[in-house]
Amino acid sequence: MPQEHQGLVAKLERHQVAVYVGALAAGAVIGRAAPAAGTGAEHAITPVLAVLLYVTFLQVPAADLARSLRSGRFLAAALVVNFVAVPLVVAAMFAFLPADRAVRLGVLLVLLTPCVDYVIVFSGLAGGSSRRLLAATPVLLVAQMVLLPGFLWLFLGPDLAEAVEAGPFVEAFAVLIAAPLALAWLTQAWASRRPAGRAFTAAAGTTAVPLMAATLLTVVASQVPELGGGLAAAARVVPFYVLFLVVMAFMGLAVVRLFGLDAPAGRAIVFTGATRNSLVVLPLALALPDTLAVAALVVLTQTLVEVIGMVVYVRAVPLLLPAR
Repeated sequence: MPQEHQGLVAKLERHQVAVYVGALAAGAVIGRAAPAAGTGAEHAITPVLAVLLYVTFLQVPAADLARSLRSGRFLAAALVVNFVAVPLVVAAMFAFLPADRAVRLGVLLVLLTPCVDYVIVFSGLAGGSSRRLLAATPVLLVAQMVLLPGFLWLFLGPDLAEAVEAGPFVEAFAVLIAAPLALAWLTQAWASRRPAGRAFTAAAGTTAVPLMAATLLTVVASQVPELGGGLAAAARVVPFYVLFLVVMAFMGLAVVRLFGLDAPAGRAIVFTGATRNSLVVLPLALALPDTLAVAALVVLTQTLVEVIGMVVYVRAVPLLLPAR
């Protein structure tokens, strides 16, 4: 890779938080200035996100995934913080959420699913063990897709759970998880045998920040024209998202101490417990019936709150878990 290109990539990685905030702002401007572009942007969400996850999975050697399944304490801590601690926190908040069932569904969709993309970036910025978290990503993805329908049934009951069709979940799993993961493993096999494969893999690894920015821009541009009357409903859930970030910092810390993890692994666990999978579940929210359309805006609102919250987390988590 040319030295000039390497310098640009390094600069993007150093300033990726600013890049992401800029992408969100640009998406809002585009969505407001050219509402007609929103339809096209909405159709682009899934392809852009699939490419982003492919690049993410490409950084996880298949051997590392096998090792992550045997990495007892870290993987167990990641599963406990996401699928035990988070549902308990959400259950405590649930009664206080707005009564609108679309709003409640949106909150549940986003808060009950752990992040699998930029959590790795932010965890690394705070000195967390991004490699272990990256290796656990496929496990977290599969677990959330399997458990989410059950969680929705527990919180909302059979009536509303029936409004959420299985088709979009199956499609999301196939397009956003199975296909990118399989393609990443095929690319790794190619890279292990051919110089061209190694060069391609190295080049693809440099696109993570631009792809994340493109995804955020696309998501926001697609949804800004739809705000309308849903803006008030989305604004009402902002305090809950802020509270979730605050509470999960300490819940994550409790799980870290329970499993006796070191500082890098512990920081990664705190981040995975706090960051949510808004970009992956957004296509599911967009596939809901029109009567539940506000759910997509509620999911998008969480992204906006979380990106700002991650700037705080990058500075606060090392203070909560100082290196020994």
